[in-house]
Amino acid sequence: MRMLILGGTGWLGGILAAEALRRGHDVTCLARGSAVPAGLRAVQADRDRDDALAVVSGSSWDAVIDLSSRPAHVRRAVRDLRCGVYTFVSTTSVYASHSSVDADEDAELLPPSDDPASYGSAKVACEKAVLGGAAPALIARAGLIGGPGDPTGRSSYWPWRFAHPVVPGSVLVPDAPDLSTSVLDVRDMAGWLVDGVSRGVVGMMNVCGLPVPLGEHLAVARGDGVAAPIAVAEEWLLAHGVEQWAGPGSLPLWIADPAWRGMNARSTARAEAAGLERRALAETLRDAAAGHIPGRGAGLSEDRERKLLAEWGGRYS
Repeated sequence: MRMLILGGTGWLGGILAAEALRRGHDVTCLARGSAVPAGLRAVQADRDRDDALAVVSGSSWDAVIDLSSRPAHVRRAVRDLRCGVYTFVSTTSVYASHSSVDADEDAELLPPSDDPASYGSAKVACEKAVLGGAAPALIARAGLIGGPGDPTGRSSYWPWRFAHPVVPGSVLVPDAPDLSTSVLDVRDMAGWLVDGVSRGVVGMMNVCGLPVPLGEHLAVARGDGVAAPIAVAEEWLLAHGVEQWAGPGSLPLWIADPAWRGMNARSTARAEAAGLERRALAETLRDAAAGHIPGRGAGLSEDRERKLLAEWGGRYS
């Protein structure tokens, strides 16, 4: 089928484009950049321009897959493109609350916004534009994506750290073993999207990894390594300025606030009914760690972790 990917030069977009090509589709990628997998047609365009899609709007596409988080971009695409199915990659960040476990796609959304800095609200506005178009639509609300090439470090930090402890035999972890985590392999996300597009799947679906307690996630990340997790109280970590979830100075995947306990435990029944399959977490973490770049994205620096472990260990001396 003739497939137009609006994106295709970033992480998910590149893997998605390569997977579509591998499955025999005729793929065109429209993006600012030109670094697309070999064998694809690359069209460079600035989607901030009102006429950005003129070069592809004269064609009829079997499917369009849009990864944008800018509502104006999506509105123009819905206005200008003709396609059999419009697939929009959204996010579970569109939901107004993350406190309930197993919440489904009918949960309340954030108010829409055109401000790209308000990521969840901007994606809500994008969804609204897609649903207002003429083409049947698939809205794929992705949870945390990980695996090879993860630019955020959230799926690669823990297996890397257990393999390269800064203090021999010890890795600092949050004492929150029952906290739900969820990581969907980027390859599984891409494969599901391409398969869904091929079969004409439409609807609104949460597309996430299986919920796994943090303690189990860390055990998988540790594997057969000799370094042991040193569980540190959440209150102590917060008091010492350790960041949560993502970014520099953080312990990835950790969220102390109980109001967020359902963020990584949403219902994915619809996506599973539409064919979503997940590979073993061990494979995702192993392949993510293979490309980990220390100091980029999530995680503690070596010096910071060393100091925290020393202070935690000596707090009663």
